[in-house]
Amino acid sequence: MTNIDVFNGDADGICALQQLRLHQPLESRLITGIKREINLLKRVSAGSGDRITVLDISLDKNRSDLCRLLEAGADIHYFDHHYAGEIPHHTRLTATIDTSAATCTSLLVNNHLQQRFSAWAVVGAFGDNLDISARKAAAALNLTEPQLDQLRRLGIYLNYNGYGATVEDLHFPPDQLFINLHPYADPLAFIQESDVFTRLKQGYEADMEKGRRLQPEAETNQYAVYRLPAEPWARRISGVLGNQLAREAPRRAHALLTRLPDGGYVVSVRAPLATREGADTLCRQFPTGGGRKAAAGINHLPDREVDAFIARFRESYG
Repeated sequence: MTNIDVFNGDADGICALQQLRLHQPLESRLITGIKREINLLKRVSAGSGDRITVLDISLDKNRSDLCRLLEAGADIHYFDHHYAGEIPHHTRLTATIDTSAATCTSLLVNNHLQQRFSAWAVVGAFGDNLDISARKAAAALNLTEPQLDQLRRLGIYLNYNGYGATVEDLHFPPDQLFINLHPYADPLAFIQESDVFTRLKQGYEADMEKGRRLQPEAETNQYAVYRLPAEPWARRISGVLGNQLAREAPRRAHALLTRLPDGGYVVSVRAPLATREGADTLCRQFPTGGGRKAAAGINHLPDREVDAFIARFRESYG
């Protein structure tokens, strides 16, 4: 029997797995990647008796491989909050899926474990830009405001680390980042004792300083469009900059188009925080698009489709 953990390489996926493996430590094969690499089940080979845990990747984007693994005899527990489409009915599939705009995979795992490791769920929720939900989950922890701010920063830095065109763009490969986190039941202890937090903080601040100099190419009270250059720092901040812009202007939608080295763009869309609706519907209109209601993206938008995307973005939010 083989245990396989498949998880998104962002804060939510990592913090969801952290809770599960603190609750049930076991040797497992880790399968993850950059945040945008969501069709991770294609990399899994498993058979009868093998156990697979899937965290924070769209079931809809992994449907064919999910069915392949189930038919091969694997047992699968699936936690996610992205658009799933029709969930297969199978005796070996347990699906904990909730696409509500105010939840994330870390919070779903937190409920599944009856709030046993809530501090890590708070980190994951902050990383997914769910500040209100994070604070609700933290209410029973009796944290001071400075401690809560530390968890928020950790969530942001973990999320920031997941963005890039390749793993080489990242400060830490997501599987190694999880391995660094895993010994710590308390994220505040990780912040105090591990130099990983300091290295992520320094990288984040240096990259965001460049990001703050960017100006929108189109801006109204309802929406703003930014274009970022084909540079590693720009690829690293595309998601967290979108989250920051959303917090600063909660009634405005934001689209960030980051130039890819080989042409085309990777797109991050943030719905207005006041409504948290429509980002996934917009991005799914394009072949490599997906996500959730409040935040979604397109992994590769060809140059010829940029004008069409911006027009649909304006229609959705203008």
